[in-house]
Amino acid sequence: MSPDPASRDMMRLVVRSIERRHGSPITFLEASNGEEGVRIARRARPDVIVADEIASREGAFSLARTLHDDFDPYQGKIVILLERRQDEWLANWSGADAWFVKPIDPFELADGLLELVAKSTEPRSTEPRSTEPRSTEKETA
Repeated sequence: MSPDPASRDMMRLVVRSIERRHGSPITFLEASNGEEGVRIARRARPDVIVADEIASREGAFSLARTLHDDFDPYQGKIVILLERRQDEWLANWSGADAWFVKPIDPFELADGLLELVAKSTEPRSTEPRSTEPRSTEKETA
């Protein structure tokens, strides 16, 4: 999910890179704003959502909170593309599984997504999350 066509093109490149390494086709769904992203995620239930921090109608932090706090919580992984490193605490607060600070290296993002999906054998906890930032540090890919 990104309002920026260049960012969505980069995400397409990442998906193609993962397809080549994985050896099977991957469906790429795209949204140009957060509301559309939430609708698509609720309907399609993708394994991973990559969302730009800044987006109209609902940014990545709000998208993550909305999907995780749904009546039927989203169980996939959410990765946020941050505009600046200072927003890492917001990514953590939102419940993102990983985040990358722009400019993004598409191959580094592909590696991070593959690693994240490989670790996704356990479902996400449905216990209520605290609104306070977690004290454990997340791995930044």
